[in-house]
Amino acid sequence: MQEPTPELEHQNTSTRYTRVAIALHWLLAMGLIYQLWLGVWMGDIPKTPPGLRAEWFNWHKSIGIVLGLLIVLRGLWRLTHRPPALPDTMPLWQTWAAHTSHALLYGCMVLMPLTGFLGSSFTAYPIKFFGTPLPRLWEASADLKEVFSALHTACSYVFMVTIAVHILAALLHMVRRDGIAKRMLP
Repeated sequence: MQEPTPELEHQNTSTRYTRVAIALHWLLAMGLIYQLWLGVWMGDIPKTPPGLRAEWFNWHKSIGIVLGLLIVLRGLWRLTHRPPALPDTMPLWQTWAAHTSHALLYGCMVLMPLTGFLGSSFTAYPIKFFGTPLPRLWEASADLKEVFSALHTACSYVFMVTIAVHILAALLHMVRRDGIAKRMLP
């Protein structure tokens, strides 16, 4: 069996996340909360005058693609860099809740841009990445557009609730000063 390198050993026993993990966490946190807010807000934009609604939807899609790429980067970083272990003093139910919450967060981070992209790619309109139309991957399908749009919307609700629970848990750990929240602070 190969001996762990000092660097890998440090990653496994460190009480803090890496700088890259912290930067990706906060960049994605801000971007995803903005996207969720924008998605809710866009639902109230009237379809007339023509163009205004499409501009905001195209902006949302462009930001979603950028965030999707950052999510892939974060996922690759996470797969190659073990997070710090939770303290042994943490109650079992909190450990389970933390792992479940993080699994839901990662699941939603993958599903949101994926279902958004698929829903948009089955419309009759091209996806525009900051104004540049992307090539069409397949023919428009109203039925598939509806399926993926419904999944995108349902996932957004799960995501918002999970983010709210995550934030409340972080605030609780900050109030308790147990060092858990400090692991992700710059």
